Amino acid sequence: MPAFDPAKQPADADAARALLDRVLVDTEAFGPDVRRSSPFESRPGRWPVLDADCVWQTSGLPPGVLATRTRYFHIPAGDGRGRVRISATVTVHRDPSGSGWETAQAMEEVLRCPQQVLGAGERLQNLWGASLYLGEQLNGWTEDAFSESGEYVGEEDGGPHPYVWSQGQFGPVTMAVAGRGAAGVTAQAVRALVVQGTSRMMLQAHGALAKEG
Repeated sequence: MPAFDPAKQPADADAARALLDRVLVDTEAFGPDVRRSSPFESRPGRWPVLDADCVWQTSGLPPGVLATRTRYFHIPAGDGRGRVRISATVTVHRDPSGSGWETAQAMEEVLRCPQQVLGAGERLQNLWGASLYLGEQLNGWTEDAFSESGEYVGEEDGGPHPYVWSQGQFGPVTMAVAGRGAAGVTAQAVRALVVQGTSRMMLQAHGALAKEG
């Protein structure tokens, strides 16, 4: 894993948004069956917050976050399976300590709320998470690795279906991919999509922020 170059730390929101464009993946990162969803990207300047009742809300960006963006994808239903949904998120912090705190907060959230309400008749249940520092067990790809697994249930999609989420960090950047399965789709298949997306974004973050040589 290369070293982060502090000279490449984005200094303001404009530079952070330019970095998002370099790190975020598109459909080709996941395979030929994946399509862009509508809406394709999240609204700028919004930040997800898990409230005291374990319900996801949105607010403005925290002071330590320069920019964040989420892209939404899906695999259409067909061939005996339902629709698979994927989201990819990249966040740029003002310094590397912010990305570390974000990863720690993700672990706190799953411990506090193993059942979470997404809104619009959707929820996550039976969640569990695991966090590994660089070098622990099989983590050789990120400074801190955080993964979350459980079940997704939705009024439109039914369920419960497999749910997998993975987050990594490099310097001031965190990158995460979430996958929601469907009827006829295994947890292993969802996890493979998540790994493809996070691996690609980590490589692109290295290309944008690593020391040369």
